[in-house]
Amino acid sequence: MSLDAAVAARLKRTTDGLVPAVVQQHDTGEVLMLGWMDDEALQRTLTTGRATYWSRSRQEYWIKGDTSGHVQWVKEVRLDCDGDTLLVKVDQEGAACHTGDRTCFDADRLL
Repeated sequence: MSLDAAVAARLKRTTDGLVPAVVQQHDTGEVLMLGWMDDEALQRTLTTGRATYWSRSRQEYWIKGDTSGHVQWVKEVRLDCDGDTLLVKVDQEGAACHTGDRTCFDADRLL
């Protein structure tokens, strides 16, 4: 199954075919992480209700929580006005960050 053509036509991808996905806790608005999706990852996310990303370091798809148990249940997916960023609202179980922190933005406050 492929991504809906109308949705695919609106996406503005990087040169390697990816779109950044800002991940937010659906009920609190807390920003959890940034992931990357291509058309297939987005389609998997939309059809399964589980957040699926493209790992740039491992060069493979990963479903958030498959190895850690920290599942992201997708509640809503939005495309921004320019078509170059996704907003994925989830119900996060456990830590969102691979370091074990609640969010990937807990560690280094710059200002």
